[in-house]
Amino acid sequence: MTNPQIRLVPGGATRAAVSEPLTMVELVDKVRAGDASAAGQFYDRLRPVVEAALRRLLGPGDSDFEDLAQVSLIEIIRSLVRYRGDCAVETWASAVTANVVFKQLRRRKLERTIFERQTPAEDKAGDSGDTAELRGLISRVTGHLREMPEVRATVFLLHDVFGYDLREVAAIVGSSVSATQSKLVRGRRDLHRRIAADADLASALAPWKEPT
Repeated sequence: MTNPQIRLVPGGATRAAVSEPLTMVELVDKVRAGDASAAGQFYDRLRPVVEAALRRLLGPGDSDFEDLAQVSLIEIIRSLVRYRGDCAVETWASAVTANVVFKQLRRRKLERTIFERQTPAEDKAGDSGDTAELRGLISRVTGHLREMPEVRATVFLLHDVFGYDLREVAAIVGSSVSATQSKLVRGRRDLHRRIAADADLASALAPWKEPT
């Protein structure tokens, strides 16, 4: 009786049959069809992608990192029906993760999120005069961001604060690259106009202004 685990190979030798790993697209199809084992593989393959996106958006020490990773993976599987194959599965998963993160950021004070990314922990602990002043400036700037149209503020933060390039931002917000660039330019102009109209804030930020 032939052993199903063994197959003949050229030269008369034998070796254990090794199944090729499924591609991401194949995994997507199997998960959509309800294959539980494929769902486990899909989770394992995408977990590093989700974690990388979270670290890029939130930094490595965010207190909600694990919760957001789980929520993102659940949302990715739940929304697979909307994946059309226009981009790599990994790119699409990063965009879904970013949307989960921004829903969370809208529930937080934007001031705390940016402040924790920009200020070393040892400075925050003492809350020196300089740190308190910086905290106040951030609060004023984020107040202006909240008053801007949400999509402009989001594009500005993704590109200028979190470091995503235009193509990545476009994928996250569901827009073309050219339209996203237009939103970024308008967002910068809007924020600069608001800061310029806030005389005290404009004066306090003057030392940080890049030379023209």
